[in-house]
Amino acid sequence: MTLALRYAARSDVGLVRQNNQDSAYAGPNLLVVADGMGGHAGGDIASSLAIAALAPLDESEHGPQEALADLERTVEQARQDLVHASEVDPDLAGMGTTVTALLRSGNTLAMAHLGDSRAYLLRDGALNQVTVDHTFVQHLVDTGRISPDEAETHPQRNVVMRVLGDFDVDLTPDMSVREARPGDRWLLCSDGLSGFVPIEQITQVLAECESPDEAADLLVTLAMTAGSTDNITVVVADVVDPDADEASPVSTSTQVVGAAASEMAPELARPAPDAPEDGSRRRDDDEEEDDEDDDARPAPKRRPWIGVLVVLVVLGGLGYGAWWAYGWTQEQFYVGVADGQVAVYQGIPQDAGPLTLSQPVRLTGTPVDELPAYWSERLDGTIRATSEAEALERAERLIDEALPTPTPSPTPEPSVSPSPSASPASGSDPAAQDEGAEA
Repeated sequence: MTLALRYAARSDVGLVRQNNQDSAYAGPNLLVVADGMGGHAGGDIASSLAIAALAPLDESEHGPQEALADLERTVEQARQDLVHASEVDPDLAGMGTTVTALLRSGNTLAMAHLGDSRAYLLRDGALNQVTVDHTFVQHLVDTGRISPDEAETHPQRNVVMRVLGDFDVDLTPDMSVREARPGDRWLLCSDGLSGFVPIEQITQVLAECESPDEAADLLVTLAMTAGSTDNITVVVADVVDPDADEASPVSTSTQVVGAAASEMAPELARPAPDAPEDGSRRRDDDEEEDDEDDDARPAPKRRPWIGVLVVLVVLGGLGYGAWWAYGWTQEQFYVGVADGQVAVYQGIPQDAGPLTLSQPVRLTGTPVDELPAYWSERLDGTIRATSEAEALERAERLIDEALPTPTPSPTPEPSVSPSPSASPASGSDPAAQDEGAEA
């Protein structure tokens, strides 16, 4: 039995921050959440560099014995990339990031963890936190100085003791290997979620949502509703058996969200070992002599028809690719705003030159201005679906969450006072009436 993953990654800047310092990656073999350190210079660069270093691990299979070593080696490479980046740009000194990563190897998952981003496992309806926070408050809990309940509101709960940083100190991540079972659901998240949404709500969402996409969307929304003051990033992944569950296709495309989606910071990454520092191509005397010989050789005969053929082939390929891409966009749906109402759109929220790639197909009748601001901000095309019915269901769920139906108060029954001149009831005793008549 060969297992696979279905996954979804989401990231939001949150209600307070001006930029997103979180990054996340989700692919067929690799799941990562990296939370750039808030308050440090270059937190977004740090998390992007971590994703850039780890992403190549998703491109090939890893043996059970190799996965853990490959993951640990790559985390160390990411740390060296941060050190190099701060040397290139001294303004970035002091940057850091958490790293929580899962690398699939057959039916096992290798894990690396540094910082206070978390990994949760939902198995058989029970949710367990797999990672241990590398924070000062967690140290106090481990040593018995405070209780876990006190840690939730401790003023120093955000002080992280172990992170991936640009300081030249070797901080070994927590490394482990875990069994993957069909039906498992994993959650990797930054503290923008875990620090604001109660574990009971997280458990309910992971247990009740059918797809990782739905669960990821709802978790971000709950964090926004709870007033999260940090960036919010989540990766939800299901372990599935493709042969036994053909109705639920596995994910194959990679998803990169957060800071890493906009800037992978390639100019700050370490150069290739043999590359010159100025980036120019090295040439030796033999190469120059070869160039001189090339100049002395007669030019080859030109064949114009070859160029024409190449152009025609390229244009045909581009035309087919554009047609295929447009067809794919029209199979997508999302929740947005049309005519001032919450609406379901077909397509994707983008334009291709003069061509609009989406159009509203269903209006819900709910005005957007009736929704709280933090709910209406979610209607920016990030709530995606694979069908119109699924998109409508998500729109209605959002409306229900934002506008709970008030419970009607019971209407009191009117009291009836008997009239003084009321006639005797028709069911009164006839004998009593006769006695009254005789009197």
